[in-house]
Amino acid sequence: MPLSRLLMGTAIGVRGAIVPLIFGCVPFFSRQVETALAEVDSGLIEAAESMGLTPVDIIFRVYLRESIGPLVRGTTITLVSLIGLTAMAGAVGAGGLGNYAIMYGHDRNQLDVTWLTIFVLVIIVNLIQLGGNKIIKKNRH
Repeated sequence: MPLSRLLMGTAIGVRGAIVPLIFGCVPFFSRQVETALAEVDSGLIEAAESMGLTPVDIIFRVYLRESIGPLVRGTTITLVSLIGLTAMAGAVGAGGLGNYAIMYGHDRNQLDVTWLTIFVLVIIVNLIQLGGNKIIKKNRH
């Protein structure tokens, strides 16, 4: 909270939730990217080096092209995690569906609103997962 206050001027609401969300997601996503890039076969890297590709060419032509599937998978996992984190941030006044579920569903004792927001969150997660799976399937060798 002190860091959020220092950087954003507040520790509550949407502006106050941005800093913890960034600190929660960036290291997780970085680790996902590292794992995806580490899965690239070392023989491909060696072959690219022997053909005279520069390090930048190896990054773009070998690492990124060969790891599209794992990168998309990591991005999908991170997005789903971010949706869960933002829904929880909404419970503490950061807005969004979590705030809506608390304000209208829980506080007003309207159980149908709570279930509807849960249903919408599940639909959003499934759409992200389906999109990620479609991209992964399209980029298989």
